[in-house]
Amino acid sequence: MAAIEPSAESLAQLKEKYAQAGQDQVFTFYDSLPTAEQAALYQQLSGFDPAHINKITQLALNPPKASDTPDTLEPLPESATASILDSATEDIEKWYESGLDLISKQQVAVVLMAGGQGTRLGSSAPKGCYDIGLPSKKSLFQIQAERIRKVQELASKKTPGSDAVVPWYVMTSGPTRGPTEKFFQENSYFGLSKENVQFFEQGVLPCISNDGKILLENKGRVAVAPDGNGGIYQALVVSGVLEDMRKRGIQHIHAYCVDNCLVKVADPVFIGFSAALDVDIATKVVRKRNATESVGLIISKNGKPDVVEYSEIDQATAEETDPKQPDLLRFRAANIVNHYYSFRFLDSIPLWAHKLPHHVARKKIPSADLKTGETVKPEKPNGIKLEQFVFDVFPLLSIDKFACMEVKREDEFSPLKNARGTGEDDPDTSKLDIMTQGKRWVEAAGAIVVGEKAAEGVEISPLISYGGEGLENVKSKEITAPAVLERE
Repeated sequence: MAAIEPSAESLAQLKEKYAQAGQDQVFTFYDSLPTAEQAALYQQLSGFDPAHINKITQLALNPPKASDTPDTLEPLPESATASILDSATEDIEKWYESGLDLISKQQVAVVLMAGGQGTRLGSSAPKGCYDIGLPSKKSLFQIQAERIRKVQELASKKTPGSDAVVPWYVMTSGPTRGPTEKFFQENSYFGLSKENVQFFEQGVLPCISNDGKILLENKGRVAVAPDGNGGIYQALVVSGVLEDMRKRGIQHIHAYCVDNCLVKVADPVFIGFSAALDVDIATKVVRKRNATESVGLIISKNGKPDVVEYSEIDQATAEETDPKQPDLLRFRAANIVNHYYSFRFLDSIPLWAHKLPHHVARKKIPSADLKTGETVKPEKPNGIKLEQFVFDVFPLLSIDKFACMEVKREDEFSPLKNARGTGEDDPDTSKLDIMTQGKRWVEAAGAIVVGEKAAEGVEISPLISYGGEGLENVKSKEITAPAVLERE
């Protein structure tokens, strides 16, 4: 949609607003721009409140001083935690059945954080379009869509006469929205119905120079950057997603990141566990591998749920062992950005979104020289991007409204962060983790995996099995690896 040329009065008002905030440099080249570019810049600048930008920049650069008393860090209380590694089978089954019930009642939705591009993977496409090299050639989006289809089937089967629908809300960023929608259209929404897949965009904020000025990317455009995964809260409101959930009667929401190829989308066990405790937020964690693994940890900080980054705790704390289980670390709940939210909590976003802090990321930001108008690529960081973190909302909750479920890393967490050949969190490790899981599943069902490449494993279509169930027909069969089991 072409931007509309502003009236002289509207333009004067906007210029005054930026001048009062000491940010009128954004109009430096306005008069020399063609009309269409003037209209586009006016529209872009109208979307920001410069006084608010100044305020959050100052707060991010000069955060409120921490008190002199040291923080009290504790693991979350046992009442708020469970572990798939040592919970009673009947508890896990109870959560699973209850989660499927909620799905069959159409009370469960999924929010996917998929704003990232596969830049580090050598691809400009959205990360979800990436093919990690499975025999089936499925993209991350397809694997996740098929898990939703399967969980809908399992729920519908459990409650005959119900038509389980799990709406999927896909959060993109500006650059990934078009390509993501196109990819879904070209693949017929991977068998999901189009009206149950909705795309929305996370917000952006202007990039700021080291001396606090909003940077221009070129003569007619402000340099902007996505507002971080914590921007999800505001985006849910602004995009109308929350309103759509309300109309559908959604009560339970599962939110996760696109780059985890093992994610159990709309996991009935997690939904059932969180609903049983009646919490507002729950989070999945995996057991920290060792004291030095660089992961954020879910903890209780000064009596509130929180995340503490690995750089924020000293070595002694990191190495403490659990008094009850001395072979385990005391602080071991590694954050994997995999969350449950109650609808009632998300419905209160307008009451607290403004309280979330912004964090500073120092970056090399290409920007227009205000004398010449030329875009300069800096050699060293020349400014900051402001972002919010999705977990900054945790401390707003009382500890009884927060819960944490420990899951098996090899079954639920394998992020795709690095280029092929890195050997860690790359396409090869993602592929291997899916293939190894499939091999474990068929062997548990009584199959025998053979062949020179048995170690390469078995890919099982999510349409056949969501979590290892439904594989009775492979009992006593020989499967030559690497193999792929697809539904006919």
